[in-house]
Amino acid sequence: MADPKGFLKHGREVAKTRPVSERVKDWNEVYVPGSLLPIISEQASRCMDCGIPFCHNGCPLGNLIPEWNDFAYREDWTAASERLHATNNFPEFTGRLCPAPCESACVLGINQPAVTIKNVEVSIIDKAWEAGTVASQAPERLSGKTVAVIGSGPAGLAAAQQLTRAGHTVAVYERADRIGGLLRYGIPEFKMEKRHINRRIEQMRAEGTRFRTGIEIGRDLKATDLRKRYDAVVIAAGATTARDLPVPGRELKGVYQAMEYLPLANKVQEGDYVTSPVSAEGKHVIVIGGGDTGADCVGTAHRQGAASVTQLEIMPRPGEDRAPNQPWPTFPMLYKVTSAHEEGGERVYSVSTTHFEGDEDGNVQWLHLTEVEFIDGKLTPKPGTERKIPAQLVTLAMGFTGTDRVNGLVEQFGLDLDERGNIARDADFQTNVPGVFVAGDAGRGQSLIVWAIAEGRSAAKGVDRFLTGASDLPAPIRPTDRSLMV
Repeated sequence: MADPKGFLKHGREVAKTRPVSERVKDWNEVYVPGSLLPIISEQASRCMDCGIPFCHNGCPLGNLIPEWNDFAYREDWTAASERLHATNNFPEFTGRLCPAPCESACVLGINQPAVTIKNVEVSIIDKAWEAGTVASQAPERLSGKTVAVIGSGPAGLAAAQQLTRAGHTVAVYERADRIGGLLRYGIPEFKMEKRHINRRIEQMRAEGTRFRTGIEIGRDLKATDLRKRYDAVVIAAGATTARDLPVPGRELKGVYQAMEYLPLANKVQEGDYVTSPVSAEGKHVIVIGGGDTGADCVGTAHRQGAASVTQLEIMPRPGEDRAPNQPWPTFPMLYKVTSAHEEGGERVYSVSTTHFEGDEDGNVQWLHLTEVEFIDGKLTPKPGTERKIPAQLVTLAMGFTGTDRVNGLVEQFGLDLDERGNIARDADFQTNVPGVFVAGDAGRGQSLIVWAIAEGRSAAKGVDRFLTGASDLPAPIRPTDRSLMV
């Protein structure tokens, strides 16, 4: 194990962020470059190597956390990287973007601040890239089988890489103009610079994976025609149908879904625009939705020069400590201050939007809301609490309800859906259509990046078994597995 007394000698220390006044002026990642390496071995030494590492239960990938903590403590970065890649195709993604359910399940976290597992993870992979030890792994021989992967988010990329390394010829179809899915256009640059995606794509190209951008299955290419071309298909198209807000004034100009707003800001960073066609500059911005996507909208609005930013959440403010009904090692619902929230703005809880008010030209100007409370288990408006706040740009970040049904993909394949509107699949991640598999949010519903990668890896095993009769690929989860929550 690492230092047996490490958790007694050292307190938790996390990555340092750049000053707010500096970082809101650019789109670079918020962390101070290189600030982790001087402290990370000491932080890794806090890992207790406990008899039953519950961090494994918190992480759906089954990451070998005590092992690579030990190697990081000893500064054996090559061995640490090997252990990291044994279970995770893209640790630089999860190390930056995952909310770290592994840390919530850390045994040390019972009565002390948990090990900084996420920071150790990202330090290992960044060190590996810097040292040039992240090599492509082209297959020794080809199987002669072909696979199409629909969608290039984390689930699609993980499935494609696993299947390519197993010897199959894999083509990834992406409807956007660049590979990456929500990693590319949903995650702002200040949370993860897109160079991290680009070099993984180059690694996958070197291994033999092929990429087809600007092709939407169902519209540009019929699903039935795709099925005829390939021996198997993996649908990893995500759950991109956004939850809407059906209130009066929703049609006003200036009210957008978060995924209409965020991609445009990312396209500016890609060089497609000089300024975003939908900018918060000089405007009073309202973000409806208190989750991570809402926080992304907050941080984006700050960098665009918003006059004010207010984030609304219909639920009560979470507590700062574990609630009694969310005991260790479950993932607790806690009050979270992200880097975007550190940069300013107001957060308002227990409120519900009643309607929008616009000017004579149809532009949104005001948002009307009311406070709400739980009565008999239902959120109910509180009389006399109605008010309005200025709103010249509104983003809806209220989650997603399922995979896209408009483009025809589901109907053309003839896919069954489950009771939640997700694409149904069996124990091998195969749909009711033989040879057609589903991975990620399209089958699970909206979830975390770490679950998407785990789904992609597990679905790849099902595909490999379907094509060859057997498979040695790992499958960290089953389709029915769920987060460690109550």
